[in-house]
Amino acid sequence: MLNQHHSLGPFRYAACVLLLVAGCSGESQTAAPPPPEVTVAEVPGKSITDWDRYMGRLRAVQDVEVRARVSGYLESVNFREGAIVAAGDSLFVIDPRPNQAALKAAEAAVTMAESRLRLAETQRKRAERLFQQKSIPAEEFDIRTEERREAEAALDAARAALESARLNLEFTTIKAPVAGRIGRALVTPGNLVSGGTENSTLLTTIVSLDPIHVYVTADEQAYLHYRRMDQAGTRPSSHNAANPVRLRLADEDTFSHEGVMDFVDNQVDEGTGTMMGRAVFANPDFLLTPGMFAEIELLGEGPYDAVLVPDAAIGNDQARRFVYVVGADNVPERRYVVPGRLHGELRVIREGLKGGERVVINGMQRVRPGAPVTPLPGTIELPPG
Repeated sequence: MLNQHHSLGPFRYAACVLLLVAGCSGESQTAAPPPPEVTVAEVPGKSITDWDRYMGRLRAVQDVEVRARVSGYLESVNFREGAIVAAGDSLFVIDPRPNQAALKAAEAAVTMAESRLRLAETQRKRAERLFQQKSIPAEEFDIRTEERREAEAALDAARAALESARLNLEFTTIKAPVAGRIGRALVTPGNLVSGGTENSTLLTTIVSLDPIHVYVTADEQAYLHYRRMDQAGTRPSSHNAANPVRLRLADEDTFSHEGVMDFVDNQVDEGTGTMMGRAVFANPDFLLTPGMFAEIELLGEGPYDAVLVPDAAIGNDQARRFVYVVGADNVPERRYVVPGRLHGELRVIREGLKGGERVVINGMQRVRPGAPVTPLPGTIELPPG
């Protein structure tokens, strides 16, 4: 039995050696892993126009305080508070009777002055004939001449007083000086109002609505940017040109309201370091209301030819930005670029990249410099407009 057990030992040793050799042979025949898969896409070219965004405040072109021009007791209020009024609409009536009486008195004064002038003219003519006949001294003729001049001046004064009385009577009906939306009545009928002075009674306010202004401020850097473009001839300054502006309200997704710049201030505010500008918008439906905040887009730079890539396809190398460009050998090349502003989800590349080149748009973390990749086809969808 012992001899039989020892005779099996060499066979077991040989089997173990064969298994070990087979295992080593299997490891040496394992294939290398394939290149990593990344999504690549051709870079599209597009004509780009940059729009600079600002927050602005809507203001009425005309904001009028309606005040009394004559004194008296308020007789009636002839408008609905908060309504749209037209220029010339009757708003308030002040009791006209005192002014009607003053007008009649002024008319009578004119009649009397006209009569005195006729008499003075008759006396002057008579004195002139008598003076020529040497029947009266020169002093008498001079007196009659001066009396005629005084009567003429008195008539002019009476006529001026009559015109003033007519105006005062007209002012008892207070009319809307501009078209727009009227505020609430600040004085009710029966109250005494004062007029014709700097402390005249404020009766209501009116703000015009169509057109309407929006005021914005830009910092010194933006102002200098616009001036440099104007000097280079790539974009005129809003000092001299009605550059286009677009606007959207707080509940709107698109900049659907179109206007133009119509004013830029003449100096930078020392306190804030900003320059004030103003745009004007048509507002036929009165949706834009004074006092609202609005976001605007002002024409910046362009149009200019540019290429665009997804913002996620741009990597950072300290202070430099780069993309991976995949050539025909499927080996990515790190390409340093100068990015511009964001348009939708795509970033403008101002320098370093040409249209039609393939860039990695997904899987950048799997790229190793000098190592090939397996490109999967992708697309870069251009933003609308």
